[in-house]
Amino acid sequence: MIYLKLFWSFLQIGLFSFGGGYAALPLIEDQVVTINNWLTQEEFIDLFSISQMTPGPIAINAATFVGQKVGGFTGALVATFGNILPSCVILIINCPLLC
Repeated sequence: MIYLKLFWSFLQIGLFSFGGGYAALPLIEDQVVTINNWLTQEEFIDLFSISQMTPGPIAINAATFVGQKVGGFTGALVATFGNILPSCVILIINCPLLC
């Protein structure tokens, strides 16, 4: 059940965050700290710092770290997949139309 909740939370973040990783951070904070209580505010600040230091997009790094903390390795995969799925679907639909 936790994997479904992780997937749904990060799917919503991937769908509604326009403008890059910094625009997604308030949505991630809302889902992770306020709604689901997976992290405390202090842990989220640490997550933000670690996501900035590691290479790659901030939102995907944050999804991976939250997923790993909540559901282990499988949770990290599920949260990351949920976060990137909306972008992948949009690209798959639009590429034949634009290319």
